[in-house]
Amino acid sequence: MPKGAITGYIDVAQLTLYAFWIFFAGLIYYLHREDKREGYPMISDNPEAPAREGFPPMPAPKIFLLPHGGTQSAPRHEVAREVNAAPAYPWSGSPLVPLGNPMQDGVGAAAYADRAEEPELTFEGERRMVPLRVANMYSVHPDDPDPRGMEIVAADGVTVGTVTDLWIDRSEPHIRYIEVTLAASAPPRTVLVPMLYVDRIERAMGRLLVSAITSTDFLAVPPLKDRDQVTAREEDKITAYFAGGFRYATPDRQEPLL
Repeated sequence: MPKGAITGYIDVAQLTLYAFWIFFAGLIYYLHREDKREGYPMISDNPEAPAREGFPPMPAPKIFLLPHGGTQSAPRHEVAREVNAAPAYPWSGSPLVPLGNPMQDGVGAAAYADRAEEPELTFEGERRMVPLRVANMYSVHPDDPDPRGMEIVAADGVTVGTVTDLWIDRSEPHIRYIEVTLAASAPPRTVLVPMLYVDRIERAMGRLLVSAITSTDFLAVPPLKDRDQVTAREEDKITAYFAGGFRYATPDRQEPLL
């Protein structure tokens, strides 16, 4: 028999090729199973329909240790959140029509995730998002406009309040939110506005333009439980509220462009 042959019909090269095929098939199976740690099982709109896992089945839960204590399993059991909306059409997958205020109910463009009611932390274990009154080692560069003391103008052109402080991200140092004291609220209260939703800072006129929501909507911005702290869920709710304003703040925004 020639060199490398095991029998007259099988040699080492063939066995190596077959072993590679088996390994590659197992790798595909493993990766396809691992990607089901998020988003599975798939839940049907029909409450009587069984949950679908597909092939291959879902893997056993894997426990991850969080950097600042606690654990997280994947996949994890998730309780379905009731949504104040109804299907537009009587078939599966149809879009949802809000039944109440979609910006407050977290529907559509204003949807948010049920994240932890705890603040995000830096690598060192400090609160990641804090106002400058807490992180007083940070300051606004003299060459940049300092929004503190400037007025906030909403989408309808109404001045809603004054910027009283800035919230920074200590992990990636930059302004994440502006804190606004509302003028029309009695007693006066403060809300956070994501810096990404500030359209323009008009330094000469001493004002900031926010076109995402109207002056009335500012009164219903999700509040903070702690004046000097924002939790992960509160961040999602606030950001979703302003994002939903581009879709639901005024009736004309809810209509198609064409």
